[in-house]
Amino acid sequence: MSRFAHLIQPDQGQDARTITLVTKTGFEDWMKALTERERTSAMLSGFSGNPADIAILPGDKPGEWSAAVGIAEKRSVWDLATAAQKLPAATYRLAGGAAGQAGLGWLLAQYKFDRFLSKTDAGGDRVLLVSEPGMIVDQVRQAEATALVRDLVNTPAADLGPAGLQAAAEALGTEFEASVHVTKGHELEVGYPMIHAVGQAAEKHRAPRLIELVWGNPKHPRVAIIGKGVAFDTGGLNIKTGPYMRLMKKDMGGAAHALALARLVMEARLPIHLHLLIPAVENAIAGNAMRPGDILKSRKGLTVEIDNTDAEGRLILGDAIAKAAEDKPELMVDFATLTGAARVALGPDLPALFSNDEQLATDVAATSAEVQDPTWRMPLWDRYDDMLKSDIADMVNSAEGGMAGAVTAALFLRRFVPEGTPWVHLDTFAWRPSATPGRPKGGDAMGMRAVFELLRRRYPPA
Repeated sequence: MSRFAHLIQPDQGQDARTITLVTKTGFEDWMKALTERERTSAMLSGFSGNPADIAILPGDKPGEWSAAVGIAEKRSVWDLATAAQKLPAATYRLAGGAAGQAGLGWLLAQYKFDRFLSKTDAGGDRVLLVSEPGMIVDQVRQAEATALVRDLVNTPAADLGPAGLQAAAEALGTEFEASVHVTKGHELEVGYPMIHAVGQAAEKHRAPRLIELVWGNPKHPRVAIIGKGVAFDTGGLNIKTGPYMRLMKKDMGGAAHALALARLVMEARLPIHLHLLIPAVENAIAGNAMRPGDILKSRKGLTVEIDNTDAEGRLILGDAIAKAAEDKPELMVDFATLTGAARVALGPDLPALFSNDEQLATDVAATSAEVQDPTWRMPLWDRYDDMLKSDIADMVNSAEGGMAGAVTAALFLRRFVPEGTPWVHLDTFAWRPSATPGRPKGGDAMGMRAVFELLRRRYPPA
C-alpha cells in the first residue's frame, strides 16, 4: 500500500485552501493586492517572500483562510516542501499555476521514519490538488522509491544485515515476477572470492552473499544495476574510530539505491532486460577476518593485495561487476557509498559521478539538471592508475597516501568493466547530516532519479 498516493490528487473542484507562491521580486506587488487584514497578517508573520517563508491569511468569513509560501525565483522540486511540513493538516491547491516537479517535494516532505518510535505523530495529512493528473503516478512512484532508500539506510544494522537486503530483493521479485538467485557459502567462496573474503568474519546468520534479480524480456537490451551492500562496516582489522563507525549502518546505501532504481524500472515497464546485483556483506572483525597484506584472487582472475581492510566496498563491487560483465550488458551502472574522499571533495549533497563514456556522462549530467537530482562528474584520470600498482599482485585495493581517493577507487572498479561497455559509477553519500525542507536528517536517495530519467529516455516504454 502506497504511503503517498493519498497525498496528491487530481483537482476536480474539491473544497481546498489556496496556496499562493510568492517570490522576493514579486513580493511588493503581491502585498499591494491584499486586503488590509491579509496584509497585516502577512506582516505579523514576518513574511517577505523569501524561500520557505509561510503566512496564514484570514478570509472574509470566520474559519476561512489561505496560505502564502515564499519560493526562489527559479522553480524547484522543493518549493512546497516547507509548506507540506508546516501548514496545518488540510487539503490545498495552488493559486494560478500547476505544481510541476514541486509535487514530488510535497510528498517527500511528509516522509517519516517512525518504525522505532514508541509514540508517533498523528497530526494528519496535507493533501495537494494538482491540475496535472498525468504526473501523479510518476511522482508517487518516485516518492516511494526515495522512501525505500531512506527506510533501508535508516534501519539499524542489527535489523538489516545481508539477509535483510536479500529479503528486500525477494520482495521485489515477488511483486514484479522477477527471478531472484542468491549465491553464498562454498559456491560464493569459489565463484566470488572477494565478496567472500570481505564478509567471512561475520556471524553465520549474517554470512556474505551475492543477490541477483533478473527481470524483463531477454530480447531487450540488457542493463546491469549494481549496488554496494555492506550492511555494516567496522573497517575490518583496520578498524574505524568511533566517529567514523557511527554512521556505518548506511554503508549499504548503494544497495538501497540499486533496489529502488530497479523498482522504478519495473514499475515503468521499461523495455530492458534488467540484471540487479547486490554483493551483501558485513565487514566484521574476528579471527578469520581478511588481513592487511593478504592477496585475493578476484572472479575476473585479477589478484589484489590488501593494503587496507577498510577499502572493502571496491572488492565486493569488483566481483559483482565481473559477474555482470559475463552477460554482456549494453549499459552498467553502480551505486556505492565508496569513499570519504568524495565527501571531502564534494560534500554530502553531490554524488561523485565517474563514467568511461563521454556521451553517457553528458546524458546523466543533463537528466541530473532537469530533474534536480544533482551529481558532479569526476575524472577517471589515467595517470593515477599507477597508484594501484603492487609489487606482488596485479594491484592493491587502496592507493598509498590517500590522495585522489575517490578517483583511484573508481579506477580500481574500471579494471573489472569490459572495454567498450558504457559504465557509470556513482560514489554517493546516501545520508543527510542535517535537515532541509523535504530532506530530513538521515538516509536519502542521491543520483537515483537522475539515472532513472536517463534510462527512461534511452529505453522509453511502449
